[in-house]
Amino acid sequence: MSRLSTVYGVVALSLALLFSSSQTIAQDSTAAAGSPATAAVPAAGGGDAEKGKAIFANNCAQCHAVTDEVVVGPGLKGVKERAPGGDWLHKWIRNSSSLIASGDAYANQVYNKFGKVQMSSFPNLSDGDIDGILAYIDEASAPKVAAVVATGDQGTAAVAQGGAVASGPSELFTFVLVGLLVVMLLVLGVLLVIVTILSKAVTPVGVAGDGTQSAAPFSQRLKEGLSSTFNNSTLRSVVIWLFLLVATKESIDGLFSIGIQQGYAPKQPIAYSHKLHAGQYKIDCNYCHIGVNKGKSATIPAANICMNCHGVIKKESPEIQKIYAAIEQNRPIEWIRVHNLPDLAYFNHAQHVNVGNVQCTTCHGEIEKMEVVEQRSSLTMGWCIDCHRKTEVNTKDNAYYDKLVALHRKESKEPLKVANIGGLECSKCHY
Repeated sequence: MSRLSTVYGVVALSLALLFSSSQTIAQDSTAAAGSPATAAVPAAGGGDAEKGKAIFANNCAQCHAVTDEVVVGPGLKGVKERAPGGDWLHKWIRNSSSLIASGDAYANQVYNKFGKVQMSSFPNLSDGDIDGILAYIDEASAPKVAAVVATGDQGTAAVAQGGAVASGPSELFTFVLVGLLVVMLLVLGVLLVIVTILSKAVTPVGVAGDGTQSAAPFSQRLKEGLSSTFNNSTLRSVVIWLFLLVATKESIDGLFSIGIQQGYAPKQPIAYSHKLHAGQYKIDCNYCHIGVNKGKSATIPAANICMNCHGVIKKESPEIQKIYAAIEQNRPIEWIRVHNLPDLAYFNHAQHVNVGNVQCTTCHGEIEKMEVVEQRSSLTMGWCIDCHRKTEVNTKDNAYYDKLVALHRKESKEPLKVANIGGLECSKCHY
């Protein structure tokens, strides 16, 4: 009885520890979600910082950072204070070469300081566009401040600037907790069986002629305990059914995973870091993958795109020297394709990115955080169909969809989804 009491005590203690740990995790996740967040101080000035952010990403981020860091050109933090007054920055951004040729002292100073690299001209940018860029630079380089607004409930706060307030453990956390409880119960059940067998093995068996108990050999007692356990029909049935269920599940999962390369991350011939270029330097995807808005394929960037920057910076790097070697030998860089659909499936980047406004991260994951690019999504037929069923069509200010929206509203009050305009037709993706 003492051994069984010890076992039950261990079971109770383990469950108590698991429950207390889950409560701690839930409290920590709630506290983390409700913790104060930093909010940027709005930049002073009349420019539209949000519009300027988009213009900066498409035209400036390849050569400039909003901090003090030098990329190809100077860091832009405090550029308005450094530059001469008036509309000097407007003239410089629109046509820097003209300003240098005019003999402007500060323009020539900047030109000479940064290796006499000619800055691209942007004559099509309006005064409002340039003011927006400058406002975005001020906003992005401004110090961050914490802003929290009390909700009235003790111990709770709503995060200012659109921050979210945690309402409790997430659904995923609940599933994980249930899974941990099931695993813990199974482990404890196995431990209970082992302890029972061992307790029988060490229990004295038999009575000597003088009436005292005599201990049977340990190997014999262990063998008898194991034999009685394996001969238990209930336990044997449970083990067999568990084995069959696990084997069936693994077989089905294996069949469904045929042809799926999720997690595939091949080593490329040149160690290109998306985390550095797209993440740290904020280079827009469209700058390198120029076909994404107008063609079926996003296209692999040519070596001359790399040379737009690396003709000036990091020229001595061994990896950059591989690009120089490819250009000198007039041979392509043999990049290894990561995302590869079967020939029976048709996918058009321009249709999704340019028309559907689908963001790159929707399919490719957080590329800006990847040192080595990997396939994050399954890219299966079910994955695509599920997206078509959930994604709403952006019909705002687009007369093309007016009649479709009118017909859809006669039959349903739900928003118009991609599935409602032929997104589930076989011929859309298979031909």
